[in-house]
Amino acid sequence: MGVDKAKGKAKEMVGKATGNERMQAEGKTDQAKAKMREAAEEAREKAQGVRDSLRDRDDR
Repeated sequence: MGVDKAKGKAKEMVGKATGNERMQAEGKTDQAKAKMREAAEEAREKAQGVRDSLRDRDDR
């Protein structure tokens, strides 16, 4: 679990424990944002891999 995702989870749990619905919702939002950033990074890395493979193929 990434740091941002863990912070979001902590915020959600504190909100839940204290009955603070806004903090709980913010925690869930923070977790979703972190998950989206992770997915975007994975997609970027895969795209770079495809690009590199195509370059290698063209160099032959």
